[in-house]
Amino acid sequence: MKQLWSLLLLLVIAGCGGSVDSPQAPVEKGNPSKMEKPAKVVSSGIVGVVRGKITFTGEVPERQPISMAADAVCAARYQDDVALTENLLVGSDQSVANVFVYIKSGLEGQTFKVPSQPVVLDQDGCRYHPHVLGLQAGQPLQIINSDSTLHNVHSLAENQRQFNLGMPIPNMRTTKKFDVPEVMVKLKCDVHPWMHAYIGVVAHPFFAVTSADGTFEIGDLPVGTYTVAVWHEELGAEEQQIEVSEASPRVANFVF
Repeated sequence: MKQLWSLLLLLVIAGCGGSVDSPQAPVEKGNPSKMEKPAKVVSSGIVGVVRGKITFTGEVPERQPISMAADAVCAARYQDDVALTENLLVGSDQSVANVFVYIKSGLEGQTFKVPSQPVVLDQDGCRYHPHVLGLQAGQPLQIINSDSTLHNVHSLAENQRQFNLGMPIPNMRTTKKFDVPEVMVKLKCDVHPWMHAYIGVVAHPFFAVTSADGTFEIGDLPVGTYTVAVWHEELGAEEQQIEVSEASPRVANFVF
């Protein structure tokens, strides 16, 4: 009799839409290993600026002419001029262009939002433009061929997967990413051996490349103590410690 009453009770509960000890269906939350973690962005409340100039002492080697006769398209771009090497560009005041400057230490434990806007590297006049550039790890790099001749972009990265892309069509574009920091990644064209560029890949937005007058500026840097490092393809690397405050720009000059 007790069993009969129990059965009737279950039927009544089921008819009313209830349940007896029935487990809820699991809620789909995605694979935790694949879920994107929100970036921890440094507060922009108190920031400072570091700026400086890179100069060279000693006798400046002359830039050498480049023969592009093997490719008629390349040679035609320099009929009224002479293509010169760009591995060391020193101004009349001994300023050095194309030096990559970045914060090497002092930002440990912090992550920064990765820009979605791509950095552009153009192949124009059978040269890479710019010759030296920087981007944040994970930021898109858009590579363009503005020449009507075959180029290939060969990455010689050491910290991440290399690539070698043929780009035979004018205005052809491709996008690549470098997932981890690396200073520096060299790119070259196997078709035109004089073509090469360098990319500084860092984990934050605090970097710069010196302009033609050898100057640089890194802004919006949180106040603190940092190591500023500089890199040049011929002159090597240097670094120095700095204190950044909001009172006035911190000057960090380097002499090679």
